[in-house]
Amino acid sequence: MIEVRELTKRYGGTLAVDRLSFEVGPGRVTGFLGPNGAGKTTTMRALLGLSAPTSGRALIGGRPYASLHRPMRHVGALLDAAAVHGGRRALDHLGGLARANGIARERVPEVLEQVGLAGVARQRVGRFSLGMRQRLGIAAALLGDPAVLMFDEPVNGLDADGVRWIRGLMRDLAAGGRTVLLSSHLMSEMELTADRLVVIGRGRLIADTTVRELAERYGRGVLVRSPRAGDLAAVLTEAGAEVTGDPGGGLSVSGMEVAGIGDLAARHGISLHEVTPRGASLEEAYLALTSGATEYRPGTGGGR
Repeated sequence: MIEVRELTKRYGGTLAVDRLSFEVGPGRVTGFLGPNGAGKTTTMRALLGLSAPTSGRALIGGRPYASLHRPMRHVGALLDAAAVHGGRRALDHLGGLARANGIARERVPEVLEQVGLAGVARQRVGRFSLGMRQRLGIAAALLGDPAVLMFDEPVNGLDADGVRWIRGLMRDLAAGGRTVLLSSHLMSEMELTADRLVVIGRGRLIADTTVRELAERYGRGVLVRSPRAGDLAAVLTEAGAEVTGDPGGGLSVSGMEVAGIGDLAARHGISLHEVTPRGASLEEAYLALTSGATEYRPGTGGGR
């Protein structure tokens, strides 16, 4: 379990995290979302003992990271794929981490194979592309076979095949009973990967919900198709629904649920060919949710 309790972090006069509280449990992928400057990385650094909280607590399995014996056996993390000395070979980098954490040396080739770097294990990291460094960072996170895993933008630099691999890996880790916290700005990937979402803005919690619940909260009504669309629109409008033409054909209805639309059409003898509730995409819901918490906005002018 990851636990954040009333976490506050100040850097001088800047309040980066403001009394933030949430939990991340095992068996699911939890997406950690928020605009730039929301406090996501600061929170993850506090969980990993890299930044001391001003107040509050950030715990892994009920304990601060600094109190964990051989921590890579408890939690694996990737925050910055570039934080590896370029002169080291991939095999040696992971070997050093294994020795420091009491992990069997045999584990090193296993994780290199798992992330697709077995063929370049003896190359120096300085020759790696960004995507290869990401894979090496993920290998390091997996090295101790930990119960808790945290990843900050793990798909940066990966090609389409690599992104799909990451998606499957995250879901497999969660299915194996691990706690997985994933931060990313790619809403399309988060929609396919995450089960639950923790959304923050300006250092505060905005939402702790599921992907489905968030999309339904910002739903866009019901799409209805009927051979008597005109008659149906008149009946729905009279009943208090708001009806507009849908760009793809049919009617877009808001203010009335699917069951009500079906019952009303049946009472008037109007056949229906389609009745589909439409939720917003995760990106649309996220942008609506965080619209008041965005720290940095582009200007609207066309200055030189």
